[in-house]
Amino acid sequence: MENYIIHITSGKGPAECCMAVAMLLKEVLQEAEESRLQATVVERIPGIENRTLLSATVMISGKNAKLFCSSWNGVSLLISQSPFRKFHKRKNWFIGIQCFDKSSFSKWNEKDITFQTMRSSGPGGQNVNKVESAVRVTHKPSGTMVMVNESRSQLQNKKLAIERLKIQFEQWLLKQALAEQQQLWQQHNSLERGNPTRVYEGLTFKKK
Repeated sequence: MENYIIHITSGKGPAECCMAVAMLLKEVLQEAEESRLQATVVERIPGIENRTLLSATVMISGKNAKLFCSSWNGVSLLISQSPFRKFHKRKNWFIGIQCFDKSSFSKWNEKDITFQTMRSSGPGGQNVNKVESAVRVTHKPSGTMVMVNESRSQLQNKKLAIERLKIQFEQWLLKQALAEQQQLWQQHNSLERGNPTRVYEGLTFKKK
């Protein structure tokens, strides 16, 4: 299964660009559903105005996810009067979309994790107090750590801790990748405004 990331950003754009990000996010989710792809919103960073977003990150999974994401990559343009500034003359609001392969930054290696066992301090009777069933698992390169003491079985706690650590590690990797991408774009000033990939008109977000 293909897994790709779509990152939608307003850069340093004003509230109108943040509004366009929120509208574009809905468009991505709708088109993904129509294409029978799984779309998972990984992160939303709200803007100052209600119902606006500074940025949004979506993971697209399924057959032809790469083709779907490549159709979004670049700059989108919303042509609309500002709903926040009544007499503002500007009508062109640009939004950046970055797409990249999730597998390109997946570097999970079990050799990088360490285990530590300890006595559980939670409920569970005498076994909790006498047996080191709790497990702490740490991923050394990222510093992410998970502790599990839900089962009396050390083996079960270990398996569960690894599963949870992988999720935290993926989230950490994603934040690292987005930070690198954001630096490359140099915020809103890097947007190539001359040739938008998609153009929308009005607050109804009608595709042109």
